[in-house]
Amino acid sequence: MVQLSYVKDNINQFSAVYRVVDFSIIQIILLICIKSYSIQLSDTYVMIGLIATIAFFVVAESIQLYRSWRTSNALRLPLYTFASWVVAVFAVTTFLFFSKTSVEISRLVIGFWFVLTCFSLISWRLAVRVYLFKRRRMGFNSRKVAIFGLTHSGVELANQFQNSPEAGFTLSAFFDDRDAERLPNQFNDKLQGDVNHGVEQARSGRFNAVYIALPLDAQKRIESILRSLGDTTVDVHLVPDNFIGNLLHARTSYVGNIQTISVYESPLNLFTSMAKRLEDIIGSIMILCGIAIPMLIIAMLIKLDSSGPVFFKQKRYGLDGKAINVWKFRSMTVADNGDVVKQATKGDARITKLGAMLRRTSLDELPQFINVLQGQMSIVGPRPHAVAHNEQYRSQVDFYMLRHKVKPGITGWAQINGWRGETDTLDKMEKRIEFDLEYIRNWSILLDLRIIFLTIFKGFVNKNAY
Repeated sequence: MVQLSYVKDNINQFSAVYRVVDFSIIQIILLICIKSYSIQLSDTYVMIGLIATIAFFVVAESIQLYRSWRTSNALRLPLYTFASWVVAVFAVTTFLFFSKTSVEISRLVIGFWFVLTCFSLISWRLAVRVYLFKRRRMGFNSRKVAIFGLTHSGVELANQFQNSPEAGFTLSAFFDDRDAERLPNQFNDKLQGDVNHGVEQARSGRFNAVYIALPLDAQKRIESILRSLGDTTVDVHLVPDNFIGNLLHARTSYVGNIQTISVYESPLNLFTSMAKRLEDIIGSIMILCGIAIPMLIIAMLIKLDSSGPVFFKQKRYGLDGKAINVWKFRSMTVADNGDVVKQATKGDARITKLGAMLRRTSLDELPQFINVLQGQMSIVGPRPHAVAHNEQYRSQVDFYMLRHKVKPGITGWAQINGWRGETDTLDKMEKRIEFDLEYIRNWSILLDLRIIFLTIFKGFVNKNAY
């Protein structure tokens, strides 16, 4: 299962250097490509270089490319860099098209520049990352940290410190006010006294950073600790307790000058929403082109198998809980779409002979790619439930409606992990929601691609699908 990291990314101390290097790479490679083809540098080439640089920096800032990657997933750094450069390439291409200056430049020069710059921007970042990680594993550039609170969140944080030595964090000590018999057995060897003793150790300069991992109901104690640490130079971080840390997408934001913590919020911003929508458009068009003939054959078989319409449109909740009509091939002799919807069960008499095969192989879901193309659904996301089931379970399962902070999907994280089909017990629905919320918390394009790949092998056919 994908884990939500408690160690958040911080500002990169060398971000100014990174910007200078990026600027130099973009401009120098363009000059090299121009000189390699013995072409004279013109105003058009200068303009192209500036447009690409500005576009790259704008996107890089919006997706926080220049933050610290000390604790981040290794794949995200090249992915974010690639995405920033793709937008820069698009900006240059748009400029050339509308300014009608494409005839004044060499397409080979621009083509090589696009490719070499992309490779260089990614390569130098990865090289620096590998170098820094090796240095940190050797003990250089390491930060000594202490955790106040031997809590569940504190233990998870400590595990991440120990499992990621390349991040350069050395766990020096735990401090907790509770009696030893009330504390978990993990990291007892690191327990060095109560929190007041930890504050004194911080004052003496023993630690570079302190992480406070106390529960939210200890607000007064947290405030007291923060005041005590106020006369030290140690970096202080608050770790969300297990409740807040497991909510949808907790992060800080501002209303004017007031800082807030958003706990129920979509993980998709403007850029990532556009990226996911582009993924859906390209994917649904390609898939619909590939399944057009099979869908036509299925439609004819349905008409031959039983009387009734080929398609069945059922009202379900979409993004932000708004009702949408989800397309499916009709697999039953009835079309439940009211306040009470009975889930299909094994041996259900309402299911037609052909419908049983369609449901077992998920072929009845193929028309939902039309919903994806229309923008009502996504290829990957929480599976949409009938409105009646939503109303039933929203009061029984904690955080149930948070699954509607993103578009529903044809396949999802819950489905490839075996939670597909009939949810005849509350436990099954709770497990499905757990995986849905985990997907939303950890969403990325790479996770979507992983789910799509795994769906091919274990998402279509399932023993629980009736």
